[in-house]
Amino acid sequence: MKLSRALCFLAFAMSIMADEPKLPRPDQVDKPENIKFIVPDKTKLAGTVVDDTEAKLVGEWKHSVHTPPFVGKSYIHDMKEKKGKKSATFTPNLPRTGLYEVRISHNSNIRRANGVPITVTHSKGEKVVKINEGEPAPIAKLFRSVGIFHFKKGREGSVTIGTEGTDGKYVIVDSAQFLIVMP
Repeated sequence: MKLSRALCFLAFAMSIMADEPKLPRPDQVDKPENIKFIVPDKTKLAGTVVDDTEAKLVGEWKHSVHTPPFVGKSYIHDMKEKKGKKSATFTPNLPRTGLYEVRISHNSNIRRANGVPITVTHSKGEKVVKINEGEPAPIAKLFRSVGIFHFKKGREGSVTIGTEGTDGKYVIVDSAQFLIVMP
């Protein structure tokens, strides 16, 4: 009886550990000094965070850990292909109606696109903001604010990262963070 309980506990512990994302090794990345800025567990971040694994993807995207930092197990990129025909839409389940700061996480280097179109669909309409993913993200080396917008409670709003107008460079998709500013 004790042996079967011990085996059950061991199996349970191993299943929990298997779900935790592992950080890449320094030899797997181009910027090992940025591994410490990876956030493997999005629940450790403030607000509502939607990871790329939860986004609705249009077109083919490639997972990577090559350039840290990122949220979760990895980020995705558009492979510099089929520009204007790919997108990733993040739809949060917001806890209440109010003003939210919207942030996009991305890594950066000279091969990243500038003018990446971010479409924020909020309760007052839609706004397109363009960001330069070639420049380092200013918030914790990971996030860039795209503005403050009014959203209704629930899953009515969204953020879409597109690829139109980004020829010759990679578009990075990682996560979207929604931080309540004023209820």
